[in-house]
Order: sequence, then structure tokens, then C-alpha cells
Amino acid sequence: MSTSSPCPLVADSITIRSQDTTFSSPPPGSGCDSSQYQSTPLSVSTQSSKKRRSRCTNVIRKKQLQNASKKYLHKFPSVHRAAVSKYQKNNPNLKVQAHPELHREAVARYQQAHPEVHRAAQSRYEQNNPEIRVKRQRRSWKIKAFSGMIYEIDTDYENDSTVALGSMSNKCRWCNALKWKEETPGMCCSSGKVQLLPYEQLPEPLYSLIMDLHPDHEHFMNGIRKYNNAFQMTSFGAKEIIRDGFMYTFKVQGQVYHLVGSLLPAPQKEPQFLQIYFVGEDDREVQLRCGNHPYVKPGLVRELQGMLHNNNAYVRDFKTALAKVPATSEPFKVVINAVRRPPNSHGGRFNAPTSNEVALVILDEQFEKRDIILESHDKSLHRISEIHRSYDALQYPLLFCRGEDGYSISVPQRDPLTNQIFRKTVSAASFYAYRIMIRQGEHNHLMYFRSLFSQFLADMYAKIETERLNYIRNNQAQLRTDSYIHLRDAIGRQDADGDQLGQRVVLPSSFVGGGRYMYERTQDAMVYVRQYGRPDLFITFTCNPRWKAITDTLFPGQKSHDRHDIIARVFHLKVKKMMALLTKGDLFGPVRCFIYSIEWQKRGLPHIHILLWLEQRIMPDKIDDVIRAEIPDSEEDPLLYNVVKSNMLHGPCGSLNHKSPCMKDGSCSKKYPRPLLKDTQTGDDGYPQYRRRSPADGGYTIKKMETS
Repeated sequence: MSTSSPCPLVADSITIRSQDTTFSSPPPGSGCDSSQYQSTPLSVSTQSSKKRRSRCTNVIRKKQLQNASKKYLHKFPSVHRAAVSKYQKNNPNLKVQAHPELHREAVARYQQAHPEVHRAAQSRYEQNNPEIRVKRQRRSWKIKAFSGMIYEIDTDYENDSTVALGSMSNKCRWCNALKWKEETPGMCCSSGKVQLLPYEQLPEPLYSLIMDLHPDHEHFMNGIRKYNNAFQMTSFGAKEIIRDGFMYTFKVQGQVYHLVGSLLPAPQKEPQFLQIYFVGEDDREVQLRCGNHPYVKPGLVRELQGMLHNNNAYVRDFKTALAKVPATSEPFKVVINAVRRPPNSHGGRFNAPTSNEVALVILDEQFEKRDIILESHDKSLHRISEIHRSYDALQYPLLFCRGEDGYSISVPQRDPLTNQIFRKTVSAASFYAYRIMIRQGEHNHLMYFRSLFSQFLADMYAKIETERLNYIRNNQAQLRTDSYIHLRDAIGRQDADGDQLGQRVVLPSSFVGGGRYMYERTQDAMVYVRQYGRPDLFITFTCNPRWKAITDTLFPGQKSHDRHDIIARVFHLKVKKMMALLTKGDLFGPVRCFIYSIEWQKRGLPHIHILLWLEQRIMPDKIDDVIRAEIPDSEEDPLLYNVVKSNMLHGPCGSLNHKSPCMKDGSCSKKYPRPLLKDTQTGDDGYPQYRRRSPADGGYTIKKMETS
């Protein structure tokens, strides 16, 4: 404001601004003449000055507000969080719409890092929106419009994306394990929580023997279990069952255990197992091993024997401990500690054992419960704890020729991002799931040992089940909350052995294969029968060892029965696809309910029995559209003809082959040969007799094999 008044302006002066003119009046009682206060046009410089002062004032005010806001947030953080949460709730799509690609990446990272949270959220959403779930499931499986009533010759069903698995090309982001697309993210390493070092390459001659670089490769691989038995340091205890047939299958029944004896044999006794390593002469050692196992070759035994003496940490340390024994006859003990922590190593990260795996003890000392204690001379056998770190290496010296550690309860879980150790430890199931995976850029020799690998898998699963049973035994207070219902029922029926009632250890219904598990599953199935009657379809789906997903994954020279891990994984995925086709894809029409049971055949292949209840029952005149028991025309459909010829022919049996596995009491237990029928008929027992036309009625025949 610019004036020519000689009177000074005081703070109480009044200024009125109207557009570009400023009107001023003197403050009351100032003694100034009001006539001297007049309107004066504002100059351009005056306007700019006022704007600058206004902007400066706004900036200062903004900074003051920011500082005040920071102080308030520091003093009341909960108010700020509530305000942010309320704003995000009212505006959920602001960040998503502005940066959708960042949002998708963040969601994907979170789902991989926390799969259990994602599954729980998805489950809640599907429960709250059942119509959306059904619509989404049916839409994805109706794209192909497959139908169990119509067979199209020109359709390549086997290689269709709806049923084919493709290659094992998906790689785990945490451990580089190769998996199929449909497999769960955490099956290999628990989403990064399990971190184990890879195995070192096998020393010679073992590496050449398993990789087909040695002239005795086939001989060694065909008798791999016999060679391992010749060098094992502990004995394997179980009721072993091996069925005859085209495919080797290692089976055990009952409890599995490993036993170990003394370091030195009793007087007038031949050395056995671990004792053979300390006879002192190579020729004598070879003689003892070959005498117990006639199949093995002495020259090959000598090579493998030298390899173990030079590389196996337990053999070296046992020999060192024995060398330190005083000349006196004072008894001594050798102890393998249950927990080992080498210098400068992180717990659970080490594999290859260091020196001093065992300790020589002459005086009586206190030992851990799980320690392995070997007496100098002892006729009795001692059982090794399943959770001892040397449990695997002592029984399978060829698999772990350096004495690598197996599973123990001291292996910790780790944070996949920070690598920090968790308080939780790795379970036996997670440990061995990690060990039997194929990883890119890593050589896992376990999978090359054929029948010995099958024995190892069965042995380790027994260990996994033992760990689960021990958990149930030690947590009965938490798991027995509803067990008294069945106990009262058993007492009321008076059909149970009194000695078996009220036992302290009760298997819960969550234990697969247990009595209560089977009882509850049976009751669940009977509910469907009471509600909907008998099922409409009984379907058997069998694993095919010639599936492309299996054959493409095998290593050179391997057969399907050498890799039961691959068979189990592929069959599990095939079952999921099969059930999706039946229930979501409405292959035979909308399904009311279903049940299925997976079984393993005596020859080692799994199969599944499926019961389906359909919303619309299949009429008798439609049976031929669903089931065909005839041989296809080889010229019209050669693919189906070859499939039926390779997989769907029974026999010969009966009078043509009395030694067939199906023969019971002189007749076929599967009721073959079936009668030839021109049309499908309803059987007296409720089972239809399917159409099997003779060549005279338009049918076809196959000569399967010559019989004598």
C-alpha cells in the first residue's frame, strides 16, 4: 500500500482491497485526518510483491503443517494407521489401477512366500461364493467338451492338454527343483525353509559303475542290493516281502529297524557287518564279504572296499579309535554322537562329515539317549535310533560312501529370504522330499541306484511314519479329545478284547491307514449310499508305466520300476486330472458325489477305484455308449487297437495256462473267458454282461501269445 499521508500507520488501521484499488482509513483516535486517506491504484510491482509474500506465507504454512503432522503421527501412530486403513478400504483400486503390473508381481511374490495364507483366503472365498467356484471349475473343463458317451477317432486324447502333463520344466524359485506345472510349490523345499547342501560327486569306481562307464556296470546294477549288503555296517530288520513278477518291488511289513553289534567279534566267531572292516588284511576282508554274498565278484569287491577305506569317515574314525585302544584287556566303548557340529559350520547346512566322527571312551560316562554306543566285545545287538544322523550312512554305505549325515531332529528350518535360522526344525518327510528331487545343475546320485534306491525309499518312509507315531504317542492329551466315544461304543457292544481297551496310545482319525481313519472314511461313504442309493459308475484307473511323462523323465538305462518316486508323482497328477474330468468336466454328466480309493498292486504299480453318483442315471440302452468290451477295428482306429492290445487283454488262462496269476482252484478268478454276446444283457447278479461279438456277428479277434 502506498500513501502520502504524514501520519504513521498503526496496527489497528483498516485496509479494504477491491480489485486493483486499496482503500485505507485511519484508526480511531489516531489524530489523522481521514481526508488524507484516499484510494490509490496499486502499481504492478506492488501486486507482484504481495503475491510473493503470499506464496512465501503458504510455503511456510505448509512446512509448519508438515512438522505438526509428523509430531502428531509420532505421538499418536494408531490414529494414523486407522486413517490410512480407512482410506485404503474406501479406495481399494487406486494403486492397483495406477500400477497393475506391480500389483500382480507383489501378489505373486506373496503367494509363493506364503502359500498357506493364499490357500486359506481362496478357500474362504470359495465357501462364501459357491456359485462362482462351480462356474469357474466347470468353465475351465468344458472348453474341450469331452464326453464319455462319444468317442472321436480323430481326437488325440493322449496328448491333449487336458490330460497330458507335459515336460518337467517348472523350476522352484528357492531350490531349483524341477517339477511339473500342476505340482504344489512347496513340495520340494517347503517354500525355501529346507536348505541342504548338495551331495558331492561319487568317487571311483562307484561313479563309473552307476553311470555305465565300467565294464561291470550291468552286473553291478543287477545285484546292487547284494553289493550294498556286503559292505553295510548295520543289519536291516523287518518282515520283507518280495513278489515274483516282471517288475522288482521291495516291500516290508511291520516295524523297520537297524541293529548294530560290537566292534570286534566274540571269540571263535567270524566277523560280520561292521566287524569285517577291522580284520586287518585286505584278502581276508574280501574273502569274508564274498563268502556271505556269493553273487559278488571278488575283484569288484576289492575296488569298492578300497574306496570305502579311503573315503568313508566312519570307517577311518573307527580304525583310528581302535588304534588308540590300550594293550590291556580293559573294555572300552566307541560312541557316535547323535548331534555333530563341525567348526565354522551352520547347523543343518553341513553334509560331508569331518574327522572325529566317533569318540573312544574307556571309562564310564553319561551318554545321550540317541547316541550309538558300540561295545568292544558284546554278543547282543543294539537298535539304532531312527533319528540318529548316521542311521542312513551305516546301512547304505554305497549311497553315502563318504558317511554323509541323514535326517536328525537338529536340522533347523531357515528363512528363505534372510537365511536366518528358525526355532522350528525340519521334519523327516520334508528332509527326504528335498533329497529325492531332481535339480537343475545338480547331480543327485541317489536316483541311479535302481533297486537299492527303492529299498532306501521304503526304509525312509518307515522312518517318517515312525516319527509321526512318536508325535502321536507324545501328544495324547491333545489328540484324545474324542477317542472316548469309540471306547464307550466298544464296551457297549461287548465285542472287543478287554486287554485292548483303554490303551494310552490312541491313533487319531488323521493318521492315514489307522483304524479310526478307515472307520470314519467308511461311514462317510455309506452316507452317500443312504442318501443316493447305489453308485452309477465303478471306474478303475491304472498307472501305465509307458506314460510319456514317466519315460521322458527316466535317466538313460532306467526302467519305470527303478523310479518309484516318478511313478508316484505322475500318477498323483493323473488322478487329479482324471477326477477333474469326471467331476468338473461332466464327462458322464453332472455328478452328485464321488469317492475313490488308491491302492498299490502287488507288482508295484498304483491304481484307483472310483465310485460316481450321477444326477441323471445311465439307462440300459446307453450302456454300449459308455463301456465297450470288444476289440476295435485295427484299420479304422489303429491307435485304439494298439492300446487295447497292449493293456486291456486278459490271459490266456484256464485250460490254456494253469499257471496264470488269476487261477484259483482250477478256474479264473476274473471269470474268463467271458461268453460271446451279440447284444449287452443285464446279469442276474446286477452286473451287465457286455456285448462281445464273434467274428460272425462283426467282431474282431487278437492272438495274444502262443501257449503250450
